[in-house]
Amino acid sequence: MEFEIVVAEAHHLHHAETISKMIREASEKRGTGIATRTPEYIATRINSGKAIIALHDNQVVGFCYIETWGHQKFVANSGLIVDEQYRHHGLALKIKQKAFDLSRKMYPEAKLFGITTSLPVMKINSTLGYKPVTFSELTDDEEFWKGCQGCKNHDILIRNEHKMCLCTGMMYEPKAAEAIQAVPKKKRWERFAEFLKERANRVKKVNLPNYEQESSTG
Repeated sequence: MEFEIVVAEAHHLHHAETISKMIREASEKRGTGIATRTPEYIATRINSGKAIIALHDNQVVGFCYIETWGHQKFVANSGLIVDEQYRHHGLALKIKQKAFDLSRKMYPEAKLFGITTSLPVMKINSTLGYKPVTFSELTDDEEFWKGCQGCKNHDILIRNEHKMCLCTGMMYEPKAAEAIQAVPKKKRWERFAEFLKERANRVKKVNLPNYEQESSTG
């Protein structure tokens, strides 16, 4: 099965409604905490040249977009979605890799980050050289955190004063990337898996409900 994975352009705008629907339906069907995005917002990402779209026979099957925060010091690859019928083809990794490469090209000095509870996304991020970080190390840009208002777990974030939620923060720092990439991918994932175990214990201590629910912003 062949896929076309490219930077979205104006002629892809007619897919915005479908992409928005894909994100919404995935959230509803899987009971996740994925923040929804309107077709209008998806269109702004496409028009700005900051979106990756995956197509099969001219049908949209995957998507991801770039957002910048803190005066472009921080970059997030958000809204990663793959059509349910086209999963298990490695599409998520290919889309994320494309978004990662575009982010590094457009903002070479920026720190790339994301927050997620999705294990597949965490594994992809780890493969790309991201490492787990505390929320205090992420951007303090209020506009970024406002984006969490569309997530069903937003109240947990508020109750914990933005210090902890169901999501795990991950970051790619250009200056530290060489050392991280020198570690074999399998070893990186093993280290991250150990981190997840430790974090699960911390979560239990603060009694965060529904820890198993999935959400993702990058």
